[in-house]
Amino acid sequence: MEIGCFVVCVSGWILVCSTMPTEIWTWSEVESIVLTSSNYFSNLWKDCVSDSTGVSDCKGIPSMFGLNWDIHMCRALIIISIILGFFGAILVLVGMKCTKIGGSEVANARVTFAGGMNYLVSGLCSMIAFSYYGNKIRAEFQDPNFRAQKFEIGVAVAHLQCLCWEGSMSIKLKE
Repeated sequence: MEIGCFVVCVSGWILVCSTMPTEIWTWSEVESIVLTSSNYFSNLWKDCVSDSTGVSDCKGIPSMFGLNWDIHMCRALIIISIILGFFGAILVLVGMKCTKIGGSEVANARVTFAGGMNYLVSGLCSMIAFSYYGNKIRAEFQDPNFRAQKFEIGVAVAHLQCLCWEGSMSIKLKE
């Protein structure tokens, strides 16, 4: 049972880790003439544009002070989630009954409990970050008073949110 829970939690941590570097979190298309169009897409780390020929140009976000607070919050929550999940995996691996590393049963139980709490907080952090980011995109798109360029949830973000929810829930299910 412990090994199964450990595998589920590590799988969830890997799913959460796989969501961070994906490029298309938000996506927008601007069509000017029949033959030319521009696609704008971004994630937490860079903004990209591609034209109708498929050529993409990406640039990193140049200034930390130029970002909105919500992007900082999502970045921080995802990084915290990945770090806590990593330490949770180590603690649970050390504290499992089948590893015989932690010492007495009471010490193993405490270490496993600490690892489980790391997994729980890790899953909550990732769920909050991805849910907030997806809701922000949706709210800006549906707001008739929002005057800036409207972005949609990108092709990958729909899958990212599914993966994130699966990853977050599998991290939390260990408890």
